[in-house]
Formats: sequence, C-alpha cells, structure tokens
Amino acid sequence: MGVVNVTSDSFSDGGRYLDPGLAIAHGLELYEMGADIIDVGGESTRPGAVRIDPETEAARVVPVIRALTAAGVPTSVDTMRARVAEAAIEAGVTMVNDVSGGRADVNMVKVVAASRVPWILMHWRAEANYEHTGPAEQYDDVVTKVWEELNAQVEFALAGGVDFGQLVLDPGLGFAKNADHNWELLGGMFYRMTEMMDAGLPVLIGASRKRFLGGLLADAAGPRPPDGREVATATISALAAEHGAWGVRVHDVRSSLDAIAVVDATTNAARRLRDRYRRAAEENL
Repeated sequence: MGVVNVTSDSFSDGGRYLDPGLAIAHGLELYEMGADIIDVGGESTRPGAVRIDPETEAARVVPVIRALTAAGVPTSVDTMRARVAEAAIEAGVTMVNDVSGGRADVNMVKVVAASRVPWILMHWRAEANYEHTGPAEQYDDVVTKVWEELNAQVEFALAGGVDFGQLVLDPGLGFAKNADHNWELLGGMFYRMTEMMDAGLPVLIGASRKRFLGGLLADAAGPRPPDGREVATATISALAAEHGAWGVRVHDVRSSLDAIAVVDATTNAARRLRDRYRRAAEENL
C-alpha cells in the first residue's frame, strides 16, 4: 500500500503533494513501482495536527482518487469520516482505511456495510473527537489489549451489517503507544500472525518512517529524520511479509519491495535445500 498524503502538515511529506496534479503523479509513480493499492489521505493524523472540516478533506482526496481510478489504479481512502468515505467510494475507491477503527464516526459502519468495500480497522485510543494529540497510553499487556480492543471493533462492525470478509486489522503502531509498546506490539503481532490468519483476520502493518524508528536510529544529533528511516521501514516490511501479514503501508514502495524480494528469495532457497536434504535422507534409509 503506497501512501499519498494530500495534506499540508503530515509528519513526513506534508505539503509536498497538496496540489492534486502532484498527488496524482505521485500515486501513479508508486503504482508503477509495484504498489498494489494507493492509499489517499486528506487529513494528517500526526500528533499536534489540527483537524480540518470534512468538505476540505473530501475536496483534497476525491479528485486524486477519481483520476487514479480512471487510470486503472486501485485506491483506498484514509479517512475517519463517513461523508468523506462515501464521496471517495462514489469516486471509485475500493477500500476504506479508518485509523479510528470505526469509533470516530458512528455512520462509517453504515457506509461500509452499504458499499461492501473492504474496511481497515486500526487500533487507536484517542481523546475526544479524535484530536491528533497522540497520547502514550498505559497497557498492562499491549499485545493482548490491542487484540481485544480490535476484536471489539470487529464485533461492532459485524453488528452494523459489515461482512467478516470485508475487514482488515491494523495494530496502530505509533497511535497512543510509545516506542516500547510499538516494538512489543510488532513482535507480538508477528508471533501471533498465524493465529490471526487462522481466524480469518488479515493484518496491515503501518510502520513507515514513524517516530519510534527515528528513536531507535538516533545519534548525537538526535532522532533520525523521517527520510532516513527507509531501511528500517523496509526491514519491517520484509519481516511482516515473512510472517504472513496481508499488507504493509509505506511511503517508499521500492525499498520495501526490494527487501521483501530478498527475503522471499532466501526463504525459497532454504525451502528447496530442506526438501532436497530430506529426499536424500529418505533415499539413504
């Protein structure tokens, strides 16, 4: 999933693609690099961001989605608002990516249920009205709590008429979580990925350029800036793919695809060697 932020204040590339023409060109570029879905968002969710009105948000994303869809590019809309999602669906979007997990707008479940498009439910313990303050919550067991709270959102979606097969879960790295939470959650998600897949719950991992990566890579000058976090992001993408994640959401598509290709080639070679040695051992019995 390639990220196109049609925003003025996103943490990584705010303002760079606010012009619709630049956003469309960037989406096409990411798709040509190998992204399967282009995720178009019109409102920043970084800590401290000021919420915009739904009319402005829709005006930002709809022209971009319409143009990308016309070019044959599958798109998702990154929004917490039912009105924006509805407008995006009318423009041709094929998926709704809701960082509030369906909590910010009670009408979202109705829109998704009626449209039958897939719905990504992300985990986020936000303050009132989902202001973008990014509080670091306390968790006795972050993996268990996130899993439980996401399951509650699944139940809410199903009760609202959404099909189980429409749902994708996102653990919400960086949203109301500190660095330790994020690393524990990543490790826990990978550890429990088989369990989640067996339950029929696809998982999206969104770690791209996030602050906890900058903290891990900090030096004397401070945390590594967002544009220096691509290798770390690609490493997580490769680990996510190896453990069976449904998808990864990234700003730099090429580096993640490269990392995934390397892991795939190595894993496939190891599998072939294992099978060869097993056959040889069986023939020598």
